[in-house]
Amino acid sequence: MDLAPEELQHLSIKGILRESTSIPKYSPKTFGLVTLTLIFPLSFAILAHSLFTQPIVAQLNQWTFFVVVFNFCYLAFLFAFSLLSTAAVVFTVASLYTSKPVSFTSTISAIPLVLNPLFVTFIWVCLLMLTYYTVFLIFLGLAFFSSLVISVLFLGVHVYMTALWHLASVVSVLEPVYGFAAMKKSYDLLKGKTFMACAVVFIYLALCGFVSEVFGKVVVRGGEDHGVFARIVAGGFLVGVLVVVNLVGLLVQSVFYYVCKSFHHQEIDKSALHDHLGGYLGEYVPLKSSIQMEHFDI
Repeated sequence: MDLAPEELQHLSIKGILRESTSIPKYSPKTFGLVTLTLIFPLSFAILAHSLFTQPIVAQLNQWTFFVVVFNFCYLAFLFAFSLLSTAAVVFTVASLYTSKPVSFTSTISAIPLVLNPLFVTFIWVCLLMLTYYTVFLIFLGLAFFSSLVISVLFLGVHVYMTALWHLASVVSVLEPVYGFAAMKKSYDLLKGKTFMACAVVFIYLALCGFVSEVFGKVVVRGGEDHGVFARIVAGGFLVGVLVVVNLVGLLVQSVFYYVCKSFHHQEIDKSALHDHLGGYLGEYVPLKSSIQMEHFDI
């Protein structure tokens, strides 16, 4: 793939999706292993959670200590593998962009240091989300608006904040900023591309929601209508679908970062980015210039 900045900034959602899905072919073994070891467990956990917790809660009919611990472990697992998957995919895509040697070993070796800025950014996002939900509940309690209007506003802001979070995660890996600074940088990059970002996030969330709903209906609650074998086959297929959705989603957020940079005419110095990525592998050389883009070619 060889896209000039002017081509990047005019990419449609379809174009971004096409470029994103073409990236794994440049290092199929690395992306295959990342998918198998990180994205598959994440996707399986998302769907399997309802399969295991629903029968437990139904039998106990109340929140017990065991259920609380189980859900806490589930959220911790989800959080950990979400960050690991993001770090691995963003780092690998950037390495391909800068022509660094790409391997599963180098990606895994870089993850521990990549996680630090990602974690700080995630904490700031959580604080922002907590503030937003608090304000939302206050307005809901005061009933200043109809429930329909409140729901629409809630969905819109939630989608935007998710887009802000995903882009800030990429910024945290590829630039020497994280936390609130990464969120501020993400906010600036989204200007002019807000509608596209929200559309992409909405499609992603809708696909995840659809897969989860079908999984719940067919696998979790479909015991009377479907046999065990049919439920196993359907469950395996749906997990595979969610794996693909999550992998493509991570690739899209990586490509979208370059699209936003190009749209704002912010170039990336490949040598500076190369050195920045090398810092995660113990090859650090001080940044020779701010991270800017020359052209996008992988």
